[in-house]
Amino acid sequence: MKRNKKEDILLNTDNDDISMLAEIQTDPDEVTAMEFNKEIPVMPLRNMVMFPSVVMPVTIGRPSTLKLVNAAYKKKLPIAVVCQIQGDMDDPGFNDVYHIGVIGKILRVFEMPGGNTTVIMQSNGPKVHLDSITKTSPYLKGMVTPIPEANDQLETDEFKALIDTCKELTSKFIETSEKMSPDTVFAIKNLDNPEILVNFICANFPVSVEEKIKLLKAGDLQSRLYMLVKVLNREIQLADIKQSIQMRTREDIDRQQREYFLQQQIKNIQDELGAGQEDEIDELRQKGRAKKWGPEMAELFEKEISKLERTNSQSPDFNVQLTYLQTLLGLPWNVFTTDNLNISNAEKTLNKDHYGLEKVKERILEHLAVLKLKGDMKSPIICLYGPPGVGKTSLGRSIAASLKRKYVRMSLGGVHDEAEIRGHRKTYIGAMPGRIIKSLIKAESSNPVIILDEIDKLGSDHRGDPSSAMLEVLDPEQNNTFHDNYLDVDYDLSKVMFIATANNLSTVPPALLDRMELIEVSGYITEEKVEIARRHLVPKELEASGIKKEYVKFSKAALEYIVENYTRESGVRELEKKINKVMRKIALEFARDGYEVTHEIKPADVRKYLGTPEYSRDKYQGNEYAGVVTGLAWTAVGGEILFVETSLSKGKGGKLTLTGNLGDVMKESAMLALEYLKAHTKLLNLQEDIFDNWNIHIHVPEGAIPKDGPSAGITMVTSLASALTQRKVKANLAMTGEITLRGKVLPVGGIKEKILAAKRAGIKGIILCEENRKNIEEIQPMYLEGLTFHYVTDIKEVLALALTDEKVNGAIDFNITNQKTEEKK
Repeated sequence: MKRNKKEDILLNTDNDDISMLAEIQTDPDEVTAMEFNKEIPVMPLRNMVMFPSVVMPVTIGRPSTLKLVNAAYKKKLPIAVVCQIQGDMDDPGFNDVYHIGVIGKILRVFEMPGGNTTVIMQSNGPKVHLDSITKTSPYLKGMVTPIPEANDQLETDEFKALIDTCKELTSKFIETSEKMSPDTVFAIKNLDNPEILVNFICANFPVSVEEKIKLLKAGDLQSRLYMLVKVLNREIQLADIKQSIQMRTREDIDRQQREYFLQQQIKNIQDELGAGQEDEIDELRQKGRAKKWGPEMAELFEKEISKLERTNSQSPDFNVQLTYLQTLLGLPWNVFTTDNLNISNAEKTLNKDHYGLEKVKERILEHLAVLKLKGDMKSPIICLYGPPGVGKTSLGRSIAASLKRKYVRMSLGGVHDEAEIRGHRKTYIGAMPGRIIKSLIKAESSNPVIILDEIDKLGSDHRGDPSSAMLEVLDPEQNNTFHDNYLDVDYDLSKVMFIATANNLSTVPPALLDRMELIEVSGYITEEKVEIARRHLVPKELEASGIKKEYVKFSKAALEYIVENYTRESGVRELEKKINKVMRKIALEFARDGYEVTHEIKPADVRKYLGTPEYSRDKYQGNEYAGVVTGLAWTAVGGEILFVETSLSKGKGGKLTLTGNLGDVMKESAMLALEYLKAHTKLLNLQEDIFDNWNIHIHVPEGAIPKDGPSAGITMVTSLASALTQRKVKANLAMTGEITLRGKVLPVGGIKEKILAAKRAGIKGIILCEENRKNIEEIQPMYLEGLTFHYVTDIKEVLALALTDEKVNGAIDFNITNQKTEEKK
């Protein structure tokens, strides 16, 4: 369509909501004289479609397009304006643009702040078809063919009605839309030219590029107008639906609290889409049908889900019931993992992860053997007890790995509420299932290995005793019908393998102990600690410190030096910390100086990295003094030797003094020893009045450390006997055992640790109760090399073995002393 007068055309920029008017002068001769058989510049636009007779601002970003603009503006060249198929492409080709466009020209060029360039373009020619791209440098050029439009129906009543309808719909859409400026309504009402009006609305209307291309391809103006009215109707309907949803949401907010705003909006949108509470309930039912529970449980689930259907979704009870059903569905009803019953593989896994602990490994292999032969059995309840840091918890993880079962650790330290085990009734606010049920949901299996860590540290208060709740869990005869208060249905725990860990069995209730199979995980000896460090701790700390393993090597002597001089524990936790400290020092050297040489860590290097040794092991001190005897003691960090010293001083009344921070039981052992010797003076050929003329002082060194227990009984008897007879005690001899007033020797505990302490101190012979022989037989022969054991049942045997006939240097002559006393009288 030709125009010979000025027209006011509406411009709408992408970055500004305010519309503006541009005064355009169109030269009809310029369009007519244009030759379409020559190549012309081609400008590809991103996400913009230009229509005939429309003016648009375009921001230029590509260097090639900037060259095109400069050339076309200076020479007043016509250009073909097309749209890219994909807006993010930087160098589009022939197949990357839509092949329909318009002929345009550059009206203005503006240099914007920040280095950007904006041009005002006008479409002043017909639609064209892009036939080919002939050049790509310095910008695109191509051949185009004009596409004529037949617009002979513009004066019909139908066309006029369409124009009026289009104006009304456009005005209505602009009123409800947030994307277009209200000033646009005024501009549209003042556009009298139908072609400019339709093409302006098509170019500036916020619809997709694909729809704009369809509008541009329309054969004539009336067809384009029909399509535009259809699009406007659709967008207005969508806007009405959105406004309706917002209105309903606003009404709901007026009735309820404001914090439900987002939930109500989602609810209304779901209702509009046909989704809601019914879909959620149907989904729960489908999951319930897939569960492997029995008929009774299926009936209960259907009953509970029917209750949920009858509950208003806005009621607090709805979420309570929904959470309960989700918990039921989350439990692994009759879902089991397949046990790996390969005995050799399990043994290999246990040996790989842990060094030593032979009794524990043997018990696990026994369980696997029975399970393999029988095919099914109730899982045992094992309790691993021993000092901290010996690997009780990690052993449980290895058991799960060897069985190929799921592993869950449940820490019981500090738990003092019975509901932590059994759960709360679901009628309470914030109710939840107990830790057992939560562990099964986490494991997604009904036969996992559950570690009950620190079971000896369960507490109790006014909220109940959790250890009592554990009685049902840990009883193989009862836990097949474990009752959780939250579930309110029985659950079978008989296939779960529970492994409890404890440091001190004295704090565990007897009823709970009776339900578990106790396996002692005793402390490690130095040789075992060195091997554990070499196999596990050093590689672990190397990786943790970021050091390549080929650059650092620990000698066996260095590891032994760390164990002996920087740790005092039964386990290896402190040893791991010391190795980590050495690694940090080495890492600092490597970070500062680089990997220059391989570090061979020796005892001297350990001292350099860790400083002065923190501990010193007691060594045997000889037998040059009367009354000094070596005893053996058990502590929480392993075995140690201790010395019992007895001295005599002149004094009437035979006063007994005990020092060394002794407990009541140890004091009683000293009094028993003295009374026994008073009653058996002839056994050692003692003068009958020796106890009346001499005061006795018994001391156990390291007075700041509390000491208690009956195991020093025979040590005190021997110490007293040595002091009263001034006879030497046999060299390199240590002893342990309880005494009675009749002179019997009773067995004591901690034998393995005591034996190892004696060996470290250089002891050669050990006196034990005959009943402790079985404890020695359980210890591996390699740890007993170089030791001689003397088994006794009576104190007389102890004295016969321990005392020699040789007097100490400077021995007291009791006969001379007594004679002088008589002369004074």
